[in-house]
Amino acid sequence: MEYATIYIILAASLGLFMAWGIGANDVANAMATSVGSRALTIRQAVVVAAIFEFAGAVLAGGAVASTVRGGIIKTSELAGAEQTLIFGMLAALAAAGVWLLIASWRGWPVSTTHSIIGALVGFGIAGLGWGAIYWPTVGQVAASWVTSPLIAGLVSFLLFRSVQLLVLDRATPLEAAKRWVPYYIFLTGFFVSLITLLRGLQYIGLELSFWEGCALSIVFGLAMTLLGKVMINRLKLDTRSHRRYQYHNVERVFAVLMIVTACAMAFAHGSNDVANAIGPVAAVVATATSGDIQAEAPVPLWLLVMGAFGIVVGLLMLGKHVIATVGRNITQLTPSRGFACNLATAGTVVTASGAGMPISTTHTLVGAVLGVGLARGLAAIDLRVVGTVFMSWLVTLPAGAILAILFFYLFSWTLG
Repeated sequence: MEYATIYIILAASLGLFMAWGIGANDVANAMATSVGSRALTIRQAVVVAAIFEFAGAVLAGGAVASTVRGGIIKTSELAGAEQTLIFGMLAALAAAGVWLLIASWRGWPVSTTHSIIGALVGFGIAGLGWGAIYWPTVGQVAASWVTSPLIAGLVSFLLFRSVQLLVLDRATPLEAAKRWVPYYIFLTGFFVSLITLLRGLQYIGLELSFWEGCALSIVFGLAMTLLGKVMINRLKLDTRSHRRYQYHNVERVFAVLMIVTACAMAFAHGSNDVANAIGPVAAVVATATSGDIQAEAPVPLWLLVMGAFGIVVGLLMLGKHVIATVGRNITQLTPSRGFACNLATAGTVVTASGAGMPISTTHTLVGAVLGVGLARGLAAIDLRVVGTVFMSWLVTLPAGAILAILFFYLFSWTLG
């Protein structure tokens, strides 16, 4: 194809920009609660996330973006119009990247998946017309704005209420924590490993059934429980009997759990969401080199490394803004509260994956943080921050679509 090299360089550059936006915005999913609960400082969270996001993206991120593979656009209508597909994918990457830059700068936690879906919808309308969009899929995405935060909020509310009843409200909270925290460690290990097994390993060609994933996750959960008990027993706790010191010890016990959870969530996130940036790039590279429509092309290793690099750089440069919004500004978090958020998010995402529901990890986590806040009373939530976050969700799809339309016409006019 004429100008194939130019198209590939443009796609790689815009894919790197999109990956940068994912690092700046979406990595808050894995790190925000750990920072907000003071289990990790922002600097430590950035280091942990950089290592595990990179590992997840490179080792288990090899798949075309689900938004392309799932069929937002009827690519069959593009036969013989390879340039239109290339311009559309370039426009979608540029639009999603610009929107993520704006959102990250403002500290808004928006969904990278929804950003790229909105951009693909905009390209489809501009390049092919309204009939070229699979609107039922877009409707499912819009419905998940409501369902995923509600489910995660309810689960995190119930989880933190259980922590209050079983541990915090007891006459001897430290003894109660030592008794019950191993069970919470098992639940966390089970659900987080299930995310990695079901949503991560499929990207390196290792397909596990839901029940196989459950069996392996039970083993992993038990192993984490034993390790957790060893770490808890090694903690140098304040033995004074005053309840204030016992609460401090209880949060130290939960902090161990938070760090482990943050590492696993970062790995799973990197393995899953890097496809949002490099999937469209893979489609452009394959189409430009072959001359035929290749919307479901395999992802070469160099693209995975590029995407992982972009995620880490974005996290280092702008990630702290969104981490602060989710982890600190919505409601005050401690390790026991942050644990409830992470476990509720992991459980909701795993359940939705098993049911085939397209949901946003960002929206799910924010719903979980709200649930924990409600468990402490409505006054514990900053409703102004919540209103701003909800507004940023509502405008993500149309913002991505409008920007993609503008970029599509720009690329068509300058390159066509």
